[in-house]
Amino acid sequence: MWNERYRIEEYVYGTEPNDFLRKHAVKLMGPVLSVAEGEGRNAVFLAGMGLEVVGVDGAEVGIAKGERLAKSRGVNVRWVHSDLRHYDPGHRTFNAVVSIFAHTEPDIRKALHDKLARCLKPGGILLLEAYTPAQACRDTGGPRDPALCMSVALLREELPGFDFQIAREVEREVIEGKLHTGMASVVQILAVKASA
Repeated sequence: MWNERYRIEEYVYGTEPNDFLRKHAVKLMGPVLSVAEGEGRNAVFLAGMGLEVVGVDGAEVGIAKGERLAKSRGVNVRWVHSDLRHYDPGHRTFNAVVSIFAHTEPDIRKALHDKLARCLKPGGILLLEAYTPAQACRDTGGPRDPALCMSVALLREELPGFDFQIAREVEREVIEGKLHTGMASVVQILAVKASA
């Protein structure tokens, strides 16, 4: 599905970073892991800030487009082609993790969140934006199945051991390529992994 979606010449989610990431990126230190990276826009943005970035996605076509975008902007990203259900980011490997619209089935999401927590160093930051269940009935992007969406309560449950500095559900205009366009219901998280 994702390879087919990305196969067109156009970057379907645009080439600019997610707005929530752009606003808070100065708080991140490398190395940074960006999951569900798609066509590379967020990883390339972070690399442009001088950060060491690993971008992971399951779609080879998306990664190829990310490589082209990075080359066009003169930055380096380490790309990893992997299904998120099988990806192992290691233990205390990263200072930051970015998860932008990484919607998966609930069992895969829970396992992924466990792995993301494990791969962060103490004091590391998780920055996440996702659609809430209220988005499922909208025609402005995101999953149609509410079970694939997230909420603050769900994320607090799935991410114990974090200090949630930002944890909110908001309505905002998302303009990120032709597939994320219009008013949307999103959850935004900026959380710091406990030192102990």
